[in-house]
Amino acid sequence: MAPALQRTHPRAGSRASGLSRLLTTLRPHRRLVWLAAGCSVLNKLFDLAPPVLIGLAVDVVVQQDTSWLAALGFTDVPSQLGVLAVLSFLIWSAESLFEYLYGVLWRNLAQTVQHELRLEAYDHLQRLDMAFFEASSSGRLMAVLNDDINQLERFLDHGANEILQLITTVLAVGGAMVVLSPGVAGVSFLPIPVILWGSLRFQKRLAPRYAAVREQAGDLASRLSTNLGGMLTIKSYVAEGHELGRLRDQSQAYRQANRRAIRLSAAFVPLIRYAILFAFIAILVIGGLQAWRGEIATGSYAFLVFITQRLLWPLTTLGRTLDDYQRAMASTDRVLDLLDTPIAIPGGDRALPLAGVKGEIRFEDVSFAYSGRQPLLRHFSLEVPAGSTIGIVGATGSGKSTIVKLLLRLYEIQAGCIRLDGQPISELRLDDLRRAIGLVSQEVFLFHGSVAENIAYGSFDAPRAAIERAARLAEAAGFIEALPQGYDTVVGERGQRLSGGQRQRIALARAILKNPPVLILDEATAAVDNETEAAIQRSLDLITAERTTLVIAHRLSTVRHADRIVVMEHGRIVESGRHEQLIAADGAYANLWRVQAGLRSGERLAL
Repeated sequence: MAPALQRTHPRAGSRASGLSRLLTTLRPHRRLVWLAAGCSVLNKLFDLAPPVLIGLAVDVVVQQDTSWLAALGFTDVPSQLGVLAVLSFLIWSAESLFEYLYGVLWRNLAQTVQHELRLEAYDHLQRLDMAFFEASSSGRLMAVLNDDINQLERFLDHGANEILQLITTVLAVGGAMVVLSPGVAGVSFLPIPVILWGSLRFQKRLAPRYAAVREQAGDLASRLSTNLGGMLTIKSYVAEGHELGRLRDQSQAYRQANRRAIRLSAAFVPLIRYAILFAFIAILVIGGLQAWRGEIATGSYAFLVFITQRLLWPLTTLGRTLDDYQRAMASTDRVLDLLDTPIAIPGGDRALPLAGVKGEIRFEDVSFAYSGRQPLLRHFSLEVPAGSTIGIVGATGSGKSTIVKLLLRLYEIQAGCIRLDGQPISELRLDDLRRAIGLVSQEVFLFHGSVAENIAYGSFDAPRAAIERAARLAEAAGFIEALPQGYDTVVGERGQRLSGGQRQRIALARAILKNPPVLILDEATAAVDNETEAAIQRSLDLITAERTTLVIAHRLSTVRHADRIVVMEHGRIVESGRHEQLIAADGAYANLWRVQAGLRSGERLAL
């Protein structure tokens, strides 16, 4: 894993502030932060120099051969003005140079942090268990990975520089004013405590409002994501108006949350302007009287008038800067809270060489319950010999698919043990465990890309010949070659340009190409037509040879020729045996067979 993905953050339950969490995130880039901050400070110092030049120019014109520059050896006015011209050129050049440098450095830092944080958050997200995704909206997660990280990037682009330059202005200008005229400096400092107090008050009140804005943004993104994914259902049930209304309500809630934040943040600058106005008038009058009485030089008075504006007026931007800061901190907390989500299913340390996997599976006294629900499996035990084909059947909710998810460690069991080739799967490296298992699910997910890319998903370096062989084994080659661009045909998002049966055969070809020691078919024929089921069944006869195979099915014809069939009810095994044995036993399996064969209860079954 890249170093950028190995950072640690304060736990979500800690009292760490958003700023301290952000600084922790920036720690790997502290050299770049210091360079950018140094350029920001130097740019502001040179930006504050023109009022000094104005004061010196007034001093030259008024004092002439007794001016401050004359004391440095430039006795006549033309030479003094020449020195001021050279200084002006150098100062303006330096200011422009450091403005360019801080712009490049802060923006590069922002882009780097944005890039690394998005990768880190996504990488962490992939390591969370499926229970997390069941409890979280995909739209809200998208808002965190996109909008919130972008908000942080915008703050690093501009906000951090503005804060540094504001602090530099207050310290540099305040120090110069104290040296030139302590009385005038005292008057100019009067509004600063009021401004800071007001800023902190506004910040405290803005924080929850911007947190609410980010929550509403996540809800809105969730609604949009859900609707785009369910467009077929929306159209088929003529629910466009209903969904538009629901989106309108969600968007209005987001709008209202923003309005509450805007109403407060917009009031900040006008109030601060009045505090600055009174201080400026006082400095104008008091400083003028001191210059009139000869207590300070005319050039110093000119400098004080100009520099006072440089001190006080930038404070009016404090509201906007705090506004950006609060938005960034709300977003930072959401991103880092995601990173602080604990990984509930850590991988083990034991390697599992793929070539050495035989495929023996044992569930030993396993108990499991989904979060917030009654236990589904209680003391469940099942042994699958290596190389055998086991059919698992039962009513919906009996736990058939759950045992597959537990074998893949998508969920963690509460009790018992699951073993692969005698080794507890909790001790195995997750990547190794999942490489050893090929899953073909009822809900096939194809990525936007070509047919070949989807078959090779997970086997990314597979040659074209291997891809085509897998397609032939899955009996998919015929329809693929009939597509406009054959294997290079783009299937569309989620494979929407293909039929359900075509998607299912591509998923089977994907599993064949992976060539895992253990193959799981989870309702792989539940939603396909008879022709596709027959094609898949022919494929299975070829690919299950010398491979451990679990076939979960509603259609009993799919498991008829399995080495053993397990019948489940309410999370436990009620029958087990070959098809002929279970039919002869006339139990739960025989009743399921009668239902699918269209026979009446008690009617005799033919083997």
